[in-house]
Amino acid sequence: MPMVAVSEASGDDAPTRYPPRSAVVGWMMFDWAAQPYFSLITTFVFAPYFATRVASDAASGQSMWGFATAAAGLIIALASPVLGAIADASGRRKPWIAGFGAIFVTGACIMWIGKPGDPSIILPLLIAYAFATIGVEFATVFNNAMMPTLVPPDKIGRLSGSGWALGYVGGILSLILVLGFMAANPVSGRTLFGLVPLFGLDPATFQGDRITGPITGLWFVIFVLPMFLLTPDFPAKLSPGAAMREGLIDLRHTLRELPKHRSMLAFLIANMIYTDGLVSLFAFGGIYAAGTFGWNTIQIGSFGITLAVAGTIGAFVGGRLDDALGPKRVIAGSMTLLLLSIIGVLLIDKETILFIHVTPPVPGGALFAAPAERAYLALGCLIGIAGGPLQAASRTLLIRMAPKDRIAQFFGLFALTGKVTSFIGPLMIGIVTAITASQKAGMAVLVLFFVAGLVLLARVKDE
Repeated sequence: MPMVAVSEASGDDAPTRYPPRSAVVGWMMFDWAAQPYFSLITTFVFAPYFATRVASDAASGQSMWGFATAAAGLIIALASPVLGAIADASGRRKPWIAGFGAIFVTGACIMWIGKPGDPSIILPLLIAYAFATIGVEFATVFNNAMMPTLVPPDKIGRLSGSGWALGYVGGILSLILVLGFMAANPVSGRTLFGLVPLFGLDPATFQGDRITGPITGLWFVIFVLPMFLLTPDFPAKLSPGAAMREGLIDLRHTLRELPKHRSMLAFLIANMIYTDGLVSLFAFGGIYAAGTFGWNTIQIGSFGITLAVAGTIGAFVGGRLDDALGPKRVIAGSMTLLLLSIIGVLLIDKETILFIHVTPPVPGGALFAAPAERAYLALGCLIGIAGGPLQAASRTLLIRMAPKDRIAQFFGLFALTGKVTSFIGPLMIGIVTAITASQKAGMAVLVLFFVAGLVLLARVKDE
């Protein structure tokens, strides 16, 4: 990536100097540092563990996890645009990342308390999960806002896709670390690699599952350091008090003017809907597999590693397609693939595939030996391939459409639309699952989100 290029949005003829490659790599390391939280906690290890071992049953566990996710999402939605506007006015990004990173690390480490079968621990555990989620999501808002200063506009798609791909690699390695060396089958007492768990972690009390909270916190602290050390921040412009006043005034102006910019408004609403569907799909995919197939931590984690590999490939290739075809096409293609995948998932259970009866899984049998398990794994790979490009291309499209002097503010609005209804997906899944006592019925609501997202995206003009 070049150090010097002419800025298309600078409004003058002076060349814009971009930082060296080390600064770009340092910024990308944030994705590497944060992704294990989503891989280990919200998707493949801790969330299924909570639903099947901490809660009384998988359906009620899915419901409670959905309510906690919804509460965190509502807080993130309401505060993100305000914080983004203040950050634009103040000019700084790193102090916000550090502050919210500290909240994230604290909440993640507290999740160690989640002992199996202890009802008294459920509420504190869900509160810790909500705090950790709020912290990591807010930190991500400000990290995203640094992108336009790192590379020329025609390289944004590649930067975004490469960052997501690197994050997926971090997620893969964290899963291998936990499954191979820490989380053991409670029956055999051995990890995926056939080893006794490190540090004397007790399989009977699922300490290998619970350690994922402190592991994600420590991982973030270590691997976010290159971003702080190598990537330049914006210079400070205003004092905190003045930045708050200026930021809120500017935010009000932006919100008043937003309806006049129909294409941006359509994109933000589309992002609101399809992001809700995607986050819910990732959040409940592992829980759904645990309830449908009876998978344990090792099986779900192995499933997660496979999906993360697929996601890495998808994000890397998607970044190149983003620069070549434009982010809107990449978003539309990814959503179509996700829609078809979720429909396929709903037509699979342990004894049928697309209404055709198959041999069910054998308790204690080989990994992914049953036809339904292999079909679910294949569809999960499609979801992984599509999920990375969808998220990476979405932030690229936002950068291409937003005013350059209000980039953090618009990333705040981007986070707002990605989170303002993020409680609706988990809430709907939780309510439908609770009413019907059926995980499949709860997951079926996600079809609506991707259909609506595609319809609204068609109204976006990205030129």
